Amino acid sequence: MRAKYYENLDDGVKCTLCPHNCFIANGRYGLCNTRRNLHGVLYNDNYGKVTSLALDPIEKKPLYHFHSHTKIWSVGSYGCNMKCGFCQNSDISQFDSKCGDWHCRWDSVSPEKLLSFIENENAESLGIAFTYNEPCLSFEYILDAAPLFHKLGYKVVMVSNGQINPEPLAKLATHIDAWNIDIKAFNSEFYKRHGGNFKTAKHTVEYAAKTSHVEVTTLVIPQENDSEEEMIALTDWLAGINPEIPLHLSRYFPRYKYN
Repeated sequence: MRAKYYENLDDGVKCTLCPHNCFIANGRYGLCNTRRNLHGVLYNDNYGKVTSLALDPIEKKPLYHFHSHTKIWSVGSYGCNMKCGFCQNSDISQFDSKCGDWHCRWDSVSPEKLLSFIENENAESLGIAFTYNEPCLSFEYILDAAPLFHKLGYKVVMVSNGQINPEPLAKLATHIDAWNIDIKAFNSEFYKRHGGNFKTAKHTVEYAAKTSHVEVTTLVIPQENDSEEEMIALTDWLAGINPEIPLHLSRYFPRYKYN
């Protein structure tokens, strides 16, 4: 699928979906391993490639104040635009599509096929949550799928790291009913170490809170992001946006490179 946000340059393209703004030469991928330049056209290689699909309680997203005690279908693809050493889903989020090691398995599922599957499962469901890997990288897929789900009265949810530029965020937000956004830490150095942009994550929360329901999650990593000063700064900032925004503190378990 042709990507929507990029610029042509003399010797490649610049992807403008996320704050990395990757320069991508012909035949190469961006940092996320999902967007590839083929002869001056940027393609989203993970479009419709579903690695994970499950029916979950809405509280597992976690969304505790959005249609509580219902269930929602969770769907994911592969790829991420951060490189967190503590990633809980590294087998799909850190999958390298250009390395030739196809250990990450998927099924090709069009938006229409996804909707048909959920309709035919006869499982009472609130709708669909894009999660597991970074769903902003499925930007084009979500833009195609969300109107189909909304037409039948379903809700559309994003569970995201918030690493998306303002223009595509504004486009995407019109299709999203609720977000759970990770604030990995409340300091820019932590984000730099793990391949993210602190300012962008904050902007995503601030913008999404104007358009839909938002809850925030922080994975508390001992001696990394758990100081009292940082937690106070995080809660003060959230309260300044809206004191009703829930903050979820997730327990840390060693994963990926943090063992």
